[in-house]
This record gives sequence, C-alpha cells and structure tokens, in this order.
Amino acid sequence: MNAATRARLNRLRPRTLRAKLTWGLVVLLALSCATVGVTSVLALRSYLTDQLDHQLADSGCLFPSSLRQSADAQQQLGGDIDYGDLAARWRADTRGQSIGTFGARLNDGVVSDAAVVRADRGTAVTLDTADAATLNALPTDGKAHSVTFSTLGAYRVYACAGKDDDLLVSGLPLAPLQETVRRLALVCSVVFGGALVITGVAGALWVRHSLHPLRRVTDTAAAVAALKLDSGEVTLPGPTAAGDPHSEAGQVAAALDRMLGHVQEALAKRHTSEERLRSFAADASHELRTPVASIRGHAELALRHPGPVPAKVERALDRVAAEAARMSAMVDDLLLLARLDAGRPLQRERVDVTRLVIDCTDDARAASPDHDWVLDLPETPVTVTGDAHRLAQVLTNLLANARLHTPAGTLVTVRVARSEPGRCRVSVADDGPGIPSELRPTLFERFTRADRRHPGTGTRGAGAGLGLSIAAAVVAAHEGTLTFESVPGSTVFTVLLPEIPL
Repeated sequence: MNAATRARLNRLRPRTLRAKLTWGLVVLLALSCATVGVTSVLALRSYLTDQLDHQLADSGCLFPSSLRQSADAQQQLGGDIDYGDLAARWRADTRGQSIGTFGARLNDGVVSDAAVVRADRGTAVTLDTADAATLNALPTDGKAHSVTFSTLGAYRVYACAGKDDDLLVSGLPLAPLQETVRRLALVCSVVFGGALVITGVAGALWVRHSLHPLRRVTDTAAAVAALKLDSGEVTLPGPTAAGDPHSEAGQVAAALDRMLGHVQEALAKRHTSEERLRSFAADASHELRTPVASIRGHAELALRHPGPVPAKVERALDRVAAEAARMSAMVDDLLLLARLDAGRPLQRERVDVTRLVIDCTDDARAASPDHDWVLDLPETPVTVTGDAHRLAQVLTNLLANARLHTPAGTLVTVRVARSEPGRCRVSVADDGPGIPSELRPTLFERFTRADRRHPGTGTRGAGAGLGLSIAAAVVAAHEGTLTFESVPGSTVFTVLLPEIPL
C-alpha cells in the first residue's frame, strides 16, 4: 500500500466519537444482516436440496426404467424403427414425474437413451461425451449428486443399477431451486440494505442526541481555552449542565465543572494577590519618590557648600547623589510598570517613528562614542499612533542594552521599515557576544540580570533588570510585539507596532 492510498484511507477513516459510534453501529448491523442473510440462503438451499433428494429417492429410477422398456419394445417391433422424439413421447412413462425430470440409460459407459419430461410427455435429448463421462462416473450409493450438463444446465441426479447390468440415472433440475435462492438473496439484500440505511440515519441522530452533553462540554472547554488566563481578572463560563450525572457524559461534565470551579477560585486568589502587589508597588514607588528626592537634594546642597569640604566627605556626597539619582530612576520605572499592569491607557497621538529613532540613536552615540552606530531608514517617514514618550523609552532601553552589554567597537544597526500596510518594524541589531542561553527564557521578566564580566564587555542582562521588561510592557500596551534572536556575534531585537486608529 503506497502513501497516497494510506492518505486516502486516513481521510475516509472516522475521526470524531460520533462518527466512530455511528460507523461501528452500522458495521455491526451489516455483519449481523450478512450473517442472517447468508445463513438463511444456505439453509434454504440445503432444505430445497434435501427436498429434491427425497423426491428423487421416492421416484427412484422409474422414468429411466421406462426408457429401457421402450428400447426393448423397439427391438421387438424391429431394429429398423428410428428411436427418436416420437418414440420417447410414445413409450416413456411420465406419470407422476415433474416437469424437467431427466432420465438416462447407460450401457457399458455409452448413453443409449436420454430424455427430459416436457409437459406430459418425454422428449429425447442428446448428451455429449463429457456428459456421458459424468453420468458414467456417478456412484450407485443411494445418494443424490449435483452435475451440470452442457445443454440442460445444473441437475440433481440419482443413479441406480438396472436389471440388465445397465446404469439408470434420474434427475431433477436445480434451476427452480437456484432461482428461489437467488430471489431470497435479492430480497435479503434489499431489505437488509434498507435496514442499514434507516438504521445508519437513525443511529447517527441518536448518537448525536446522546453525545450532545459532550458537545456542551467541548464548547465550554473551547471557551476556556480562548480566554487569556495569564493575567487580569478572568471570568470562566458557568456550569455545563450536561445531563444525567450518572451517565458518562454527565460525569465528564461534572468533573469539568469542579475543575473550572477550582481554577476560578485559584484565578481569583491570584488576581487579588496581583492587585495587592501592584497596589503595593505603586504606593511604595509613589511614597519613595519624596524621600529619594529629598536625599538627592540635600546631597547636592551639601556639595554646593562654599566652605572647604574634606575630599572623603565630598566623594561620599557624590556617591549619595548618584545612588539617589539611580534609585529615583528605578522608582519611576517601578511606578511605570505598576501603571501598565493596572491597564492605564497611554496617550494616542501620531508619532513619527523615523524622527524618534534618529533622536534616540543620537543620544546613544553621544553616551557611547566608542561604538559604531548605523541608521538604516526608509526614504519616507514611518508613523504610528501611540505614546511618543513611552516609545522613546522603549528605543532608549534597547539602545542602552546594546551599548552597555557589548564591548567597545561593536557595530549597532538601527533599522526602520514598514513591514506591511499599517505596521511598522523597528530593529536594533549588534555584532556583540550575544545573550547567554540561561538568560533567554526570562529575558523580558522583571529583575532579570547577570553579573558583568568587566566594564565594556559585560554580559547582556546586567543592571537593574527593568529596562527590557519595561520595553516589553510598553510595546504590549501599544498592541505590538517585542522579540529577539541571538547567537554569538549577532543579536537582533525587533519591535512590531500596529497603526492604531485614533
């Protein structure tokens, strides 16, 4: 069996439970009907054959014996009389014989007389050599046997020994029996075929009705699968109410309802915990802004003191100011993430992505002149609808990621293109060392970071670990995607933004 044949058989094979049950019902009924039909035909054939055998046994060799008597009379009247159809009609004894009864007399393996009853008379027939050989081979065991003549067709014959050491053969035609059996087989085929069609249709409707509760279970499961369960408040579909709880479908539905209840409870608890965590992060970030700003202000004020300040004190104040500035930026990032998690809408305005990329790249070039910065921009500006400040923050974080975690001399290429109507593609590529494999699965998660190897050649992911998570969150808020591909010597971050109507 070749692959094409197997493919066609696979397409024809029932796949759904409803189809399998229906086909199974039809196949079992077909096997039952075939068994009943074949048994009935064989039983009828056997019964009719036994009737023929009894009829042959009751009549014995009366008819072929009368042919022998007519031949003796022919010899008494004179050998020049032609024994033919006239003689058979005249002398053959057809009393009590059925139409089509066959009789033959054989002497030394040669058929001397052969006739068939036609109406109320006997008609001589001619048998060829093969027929004579068949008759001569019949045993005189008192049993009937089936033979087929070249001109007469199938017969059931009975052989007995004559008085003059000749062989007498009597037979009845099998044509009526075969016709009766054929009619029965035809009737069985029509009746059973109709029964199969009716049962198949009725069975399909019944199976469909019986499996309807499973359909509701499937619809409920599909509805749950279509929900976004990763975050936010989720409301699962209600109970399936799938019929009798004692049935298999009802048990499956009840188990699904219990599972959905546990999932709903777990999701509610998770949502409550997330809301508390977001509220804490937002409140903590908001509350930390004031003391951090105060610390930073006092440090800068102390540095501006007109009097002499010891060098160690001045250095300590510089560190306090720097760390306060870093903490202030981290607090702002945490507050931004909390707002994005809460689903607060961003501004919606037309943003020139090309101009935004140019400005952010210029800032990165000024911050790291030892990198090679290349812009690949389209001839016409590319614009999207979104929050310009937040999109600039995305580009700044991606460029800072390439700048901080690649060695000096790394080539960083920023490309802008319109991938398809209404969509903008921005990519930041570099030929640096790449992203370590252990960081890739959690690269966009918060506080994902790695230790620097040494300044200028650090591993990606070092730092506070909020830059890429903020970029991913902002892009997701714009209904876009942020992806990356990284191998040693090539890392590409790609931002795909749709044009959201105002």
